[in-house]
Amino acid sequence: MFLRNGLEPWHLLIVAVVLILLFGSKKLPDTARALGKSLRILKSETKAMREDSGDPAPAAAAPAPQVTPAQAPVQAAAHTTTDAPPRPAQ
Repeated sequence: MFLRNGLEPWHLLIVAVVLILLFGSKKLPDTARALGKSLRILKSETKAMREDSGDPAPAAAAPAPQVTPAQAPVQAAAHTTTDAPPRPAQ
């Protein structure tokens, strides 16, 4: 006996049989896989929400990287010249 007025092993067996009859044996693995994926997504989202609502000081303390003119990409300088005609859009 597990619990007084609780689920016993034969109750679980009846529930399993009803689930197999309702959904079929081919749908149950797909349904379980989809449920597991949904629970993983929910867990990661709640973890991200906890981290966001936590202490914002470490994220604000890190300075943003600054790009100096020596580090600027070469392509940015090529777009500022007006010698070449504009390329047609593809």
